[in-house]
Amino acid sequence: MAMAEATSIHAPEKVEKSKGYWSGVGHRLVRDPLTMFCLAVIAALILSAVFAPYLGLADPYKGSMIARLKPIGAPGYPLGTDEQGRDMLARLIYGGRLTLFIGLMPVVIAFFAGSILGITAGYVGGLTNTIIMRTVDVFFAFPSVLLAIAISGALGAGIVNSLVSLTIVFIPPITRVAEAVTSGVRKLDYIDAARASGASAWTVIRVHVIGNVLSPIFVYATSLTSVCMILAAGLSFLGIGVRPPEPEWGLMLNTLRSVIYVNPWLSALPGVMIFVTSLCLNLLSDGLRSAMNVRD
Repeated sequence: MAMAEATSIHAPEKVEKSKGYWSGVGHRLVRDPLTMFCLAVIAALILSAVFAPYLGLADPYKGSMIARLKPIGAPGYPLGTDEQGRDMLARLIYGGRLTLFIGLMPVVIAFFAGSILGITAGYVGGLTNTIIMRTVDVFFAFPSVLLAIAISGALGAGIVNSLVSLTIVFIPPITRVAEAVTSGVRKLDYIDAARASGASAWTVIRVHVIGNVLSPIFVYATSLTSVCMILAAGLSFLGIGVRPPEPEWGLMLNTLRSVIYVNPWLSALPGVMIFVTSLCLNLLSDGLRSAMNVRD
């Protein structure tokens, strides 16, 4: 009996394998119903925009003076027609292509450019930090909306010019966040130990710094997507973004404002799409921030 007790005492216990960081993030995201709903909405918008030619929609550029301003629910036109008789459902879905592209691509480019500048400034410090961050401060002297309007107005209307202006607007805030996070990581003990072991600056940044600073930078960048989309739609609304007759939600909002007293529900559709998309992007960013926060 004593031997049996000794055997039971020294029997090895089964050790459960701990989940990785990203597995935990995914698990927390799946358990958040609001975040998953917003993710489903954004995914549906992206998929419908990408596969729009295969959905059997009407030609978004083809108009008809006879079919002008058809109300919502008209036969053959589920969401009515615009001031030139073009199908609103087709233009809203095709318009999601440009709106989402111009709303997301500047943030993606600014994420990489701002991360490189901010990590370099935060790790190297000294004169390099001063040059980069004082240049960034110059752009912070102007509100983002006015800066985007000024750059787009100087470059002229067009998709490429809108991308350039919005990218320039969002590089400074991402650079500042990246510099602040990197400056805090640079003072930690394991960074000093890596330097003492003879590792080069590039090796320390690549192995020890990037993995610890990309998460907060990425979360902050995702919070800018809704702002970027609203700014892109605003530029098109003012006539310095996408040019007619391209379907884009901000441009459609501008062209339909002349018929707001004739068919108010029809003219509100592009604004509803902008509102719903930006709201889902904001809530998705909040859910991602909560899921990536290990302390919570």
